[in-house]
Amino acid sequence: MTAVPRTPLLPLDDALAQLLAYATPLTEEQSVPVGDADGRVLATDVVSALHVPPHDNSSMDGYALRCDDVAAAGSLLPVSQRIAAGASGDVLLAGTAARIFTGAPVPVGVDAVVMQEDCTALPADAGQYGLPSVRVNAQPQAGQNIRRAGEDVARGDVVLVRGQRLGPAELGLAASIGMAHLAVVRRPRVALFSTGDELVMPGAVAPQDMLPGAIYNSNRYFLSALLRRMGCVVSDLGIVPDQRAATVDALRTAAQSHDVILTSGGVSVGEEDHIKPAVQTLGTLDLWQIAMKPGKPFAYGRVADAHFLGLPGNPVSSFVTFLVLVRPFLLHLQGMHDVAMKTQAARADFAWAKPDKRREFLRVRRNADGGLDLFPNQSSGVLTSAVWGDGLVDNPSARAIVPGDMVRYLSFSELLA
Repeated sequence: MTAVPRTPLLPLDDALAQLLAYATPLTEEQSVPVGDADGRVLATDVVSALHVPPHDNSSMDGYALRCDDVAAAGSLLPVSQRIAAGASGDVLLAGTAARIFTGAPVPVGVDAVVMQEDCTALPADAGQYGLPSVRVNAQPQAGQNIRRAGEDVARGDVVLVRGQRLGPAELGLAASIGMAHLAVVRRPRVALFSTGDELVMPGAVAPQDMLPGAIYNSNRYFLSALLRRMGCVVSDLGIVPDQRAATVDALRTAAQSHDVILTSGGVSVGEEDHIKPAVQTLGTLDLWQIAMKPGKPFAYGRVADAHFLGLPGNPVSSFVTFLVLVRPFLLHLQGMHDVAMKTQAARADFAWAKPDKRREFLRVRRNADGGLDLFPNQSSGVLTSAVWGDGLVDNPSARAIVPGDMVRYLSFSELLA
């Protein structure tokens, strides 16, 4: 009997490019208060209606003056006014200085602010005209310690762009130009379920009462958390038994009211792996089996109008494929432009003598010397490696690593943001 040739595994970069092409961005917008927009993706450009700062202002506590009035260090000037932040000063009289505080508007006539540490304040009885005076102990330069109107943002500037994911700095910038609400892309609605008769929910059975072969469903918890970090609204549909009909029913129900269906387990080629044929019964399976380790059984397809993303059941495989494939898919679905993984060059302080023919993602942690240590057990079922580690080494196929090699490092702090 002639053997059926195996379909070649799809290179990871090709799989990611196809995934992003399938992820047509959502078009529905929502208006949300700026304070509630953290992690959301902008639906429209944000344009400033004013200068920031709105007027020339002092960047220091000190004395505002004209440089021409300070002939040399040690010059004495009467202090004609006091200007605090939020106040508006008068035109500066020639030959005088103004006591000024950080953020206060610089009055007309001023061309420099000398910080108070370079000045000596004198009481009224020591100065001219019964006014307090200041001895300027440093020769000022025109423009020093003055923040010019619009030097941060000019009126009409696009300060935040459509497709930008919002973080704390972006929210502060939006508030600085007076924005109370922002137009953002609607959150993707994601249905999540796991497959496997061996799965037990924590709390349902005590550890000492677990049957042989039973395992707690860890994937449900970290996948739900990851989805929410990616800005999704999650419907947790629990555990689906290893039955073809039950799997078809779960997929059909999930597709009715969700943009994305995310499953864990059941996408391999075993007799009890029903996800792949169930998806094909209801729709199409467009990607399956990726040349990466861990995570080969990853799958993408469509069920009615919903995207289907199938992750492997082993927890590390599920975790890594989410970060590498699902994360950019979900961000692109929300209209985000730059979803590429950002690697850093780092030194390997370990050996990897037997590389796989697939592209590998190794769990590592930075050490005190700035290099990377390898978790000793790289099995796809060892979730402690993801807790111990602070990132992944993205290792090309068939590449051995010796200590001192520079490798591509992916930080969890960025991938989980």
